[in-house]
Amino acid sequence: MSHVGVGPRAVARSAAFLTAGVLAVPALAGCTSEEPSSKPLAAQDVASAARASVSDGGTLRWAVDSVPDTLNTFQSDADATTTRVAQAVLPSMYRMDEKGGPARNPDYLESAEVVDTEPKQVVVYKLNQQAVWSDGREIGAADFAAQWRALSGKDSAYWTARNAGYDRIEKIERGANDLEVKVTFSRPYADWKALFSPLYPKDVMGTPDAFNDGARRSLKVTAGPFAVKKVDAGADQVVLTGNPRWWGSPAKLEKIVLRAVPRDKRVSELAAGKLDLAEIDPETADEVTLAAAPRDPATGTPLMGPQGSPAAGAQGRSAAEALRSWAVANGSDEEAAEEEVLAREERREAEAKAQRRRQALSGYEVRKSLEPAYTQLALNGSDGPLADERVRRAVARALDRQKLARTVLKPLGLPAEPVGSHLALSGQPAYADGSGALGEPNAKEARALLADAGWVPGGPVKEKDGAEKAAGAEKAEDEGEGKDKAKEKSEGDDDGTYIVGEEDKGGDDKNKDGDGGGDEESGEKHSSGKNTAQGGAPGAYAPKGTAAPAGSVAAPLAKDGKALTLRFVLPSGPGSETLRTVADRITGMLKKIGIGTRISKVSDESYFKDHIAAGEYDLALYSWPASAFPATDARPIYAKPVPAADGSLNVAQNYTRVGTDQVDQLFDRAMTTLDQKEARDLLRKADSRIWAAAGSIPLYQRPQLTVARKNLANAGAFGFGTPVYEDMGFLKKGAQGSRPSAPAASSPTSSPAS
Repeated sequence: MSHVGVGPRAVARSAAFLTAGVLAVPALAGCTSEEPSSKPLAAQDVASAARASVSDGGTLRWAVDSVPDTLNTFQSDADATTTRVAQAVLPSMYRMDEKGGPARNPDYLESAEVVDTEPKQVVVYKLNQQAVWSDGREIGAADFAAQWRALSGKDSAYWTARNAGYDRIEKIERGANDLEVKVTFSRPYADWKALFSPLYPKDVMGTPDAFNDGARRSLKVTAGPFAVKKVDAGADQVVLTGNPRWWGSPAKLEKIVLRAVPRDKRVSELAAGKLDLAEIDPETADEVTLAAAPRDPATGTPLMGPQGSPAAGAQGRSAAEALRSWAVANGSDEEAAEEEVLAREERREAEAKAQRRRQALSGYEVRKSLEPAYTQLALNGSDGPLADERVRRAVARALDRQKLARTVLKPLGLPAEPVGSHLALSGQPAYADGSGALGEPNAKEARALLADAGWVPGGPVKEKDGAEKAAGAEKAEDEGEGKDKAKEKSEGDDDGTYIVGEEDKGGDDKNKDGDGGGDEESGEKHSSGKNTAQGGAPGAYAPKGTAAPAGSVAAPLAKDGKALTLRFVLPSGPGSETLRTVADRITGMLKKIGIGTRISKVSDESYFKDHIAAGEYDLALYSWPASAFPATDARPIYAKPVPAADGSLNVAQNYTRVGTDQVDQLFDRAMTTLDQKEARDLLRKADSRIWAAAGSIPLYQRPQLTVARKNLANAGAFGFGTPVYEDMGFLKKGAQGSRPSAPAASSPTSSPAS
């Protein structure tokens, strides 16, 4: 499934001052480390197998989104494929384990520990004595020092995307011997394990020219189980081959080919046998799953004869000849009979083609888990209605996050639990559900927040000519036009905008997840009832004070002559269907409290650059990856924007432009304490305050769907864990990989049942 997402450590990360004291914020949940630790909602699904069961040799053809513009992960144009390559060919002192925490990588690091805290924090790394670069040189202090100088931020000649942590280092020295590296920090740094992963050789980090350009299309010196053979832009692929100087467990595969294949083309490439591993969307997953069933599920009989069976072809021809003869003998026009024969032959040919495709896909299986990333609803607080914290909180309180999670995850057989933290995911040490700081979904209280902010039902809306009329009154005259606006443009265009919430079509939107049901959390029961007389707003013709009839949508809201309509920007490209479905559910929920939405579908290329980063939106859906080091990586996402020297606002990666000094201070304290319990408590307090500010609302952990050849082991849906490239390979004949059992279904909640 494709989702728009960004990496917190690969992009440089605005904003209205939050009003305080207007409303009482619910008591922030006190989260302590004594709480029982959570566990990942879904396990890895990689067909785990012992190395002895995996054959030596073979080529893994792995679909990726792009051939990277750089192999330097510390540059702004690095992408997910850059990371994949770095994981396979470069040292990492720590990698992420199956629970999303940092785990020491013994191939490079024998030990690392804080040996002093006063007067300065000092960490001593003891390197694996066998660890060498592919040119034979030992990995050592010179490489650590070169990377520190390049990423410290002190030399602007280095085009770095980030320097968090490296800017806190005071010096790097050789320790007691060549295998020890002594790192002294100028300020305490809790997330020191985030550093030097990956570690580049001093050849890449030693000079600005080498850093900026030397590692863009090649890495001549590496130190992983694989090495970069070539980056072939013409063939849209990166080729990795075994590293002959690798000292760890030998790579099982001879070669890994990372090939750029568009998401909508992957199922065809799989059917053609040109791929072994690919992340895919739910539709492709369904097709592959069905292909694994060789017989018709209804009758139990084979769907068709064997692929390419001559008998099947002969039977088809004789059947066509018989049909033609029968039609002519019974008085049918010969030409009409011929057309019917051709139509049947076309259908038969299409069925045969579909059967061949199913047979080709039957050699694959779907491996699924949850990505270490979550999708959020972002609310731009820089200006407009959402600059008012009360309006943001009303939007947040209108959302049934459980229902949204079920919409995406339940059809895939994955645990459908909403994400409860901005800073960690279930299973990670810092995770705790902080959503209580915002409050439970409650339509009635959401309407009260809007009323307190001055947004009233049916308020006057100023027309262009200066005239006024009630919000929603234009419905009757514009109803036909409103129904057509969603169809004005094909996907990818930005002028096919349409408004949800200003045209009242009567009754709630009864979608598959039961949006037309009751608001149990608000105590308001709705039916799928019709609208009131003459198509007006619900309750418009009742005496003042009469409640709106059950099943009605709240009247559109207005203030100071303007209707409360929010611009909802969405990507239009293939693979974004899930985001658009979620957006439809959200618009229905907002409509219930009187908020209209204006949907703008824009091209994938401009979605982030021209809209999210530029602040040209009110509502948007995009994703953030989870990090093993939230104090470092999440701070730029939620830090309060600050004025730049040129008068502009420096938002870093806080694209909602909502932040507070208090949240910044909590992050800073969490980043400097070496007490893990204290750090977790500080992060959880910061998360509660981020929830209360309602700039971004986590919705669900992203699904991870991967198609793999059935005999491919130790690869697939990796979940939190960093792939172990040297263990990937194809199973020996008769061997089988181990896969997790189906995830447990989500437990019932107070939200309406789907």
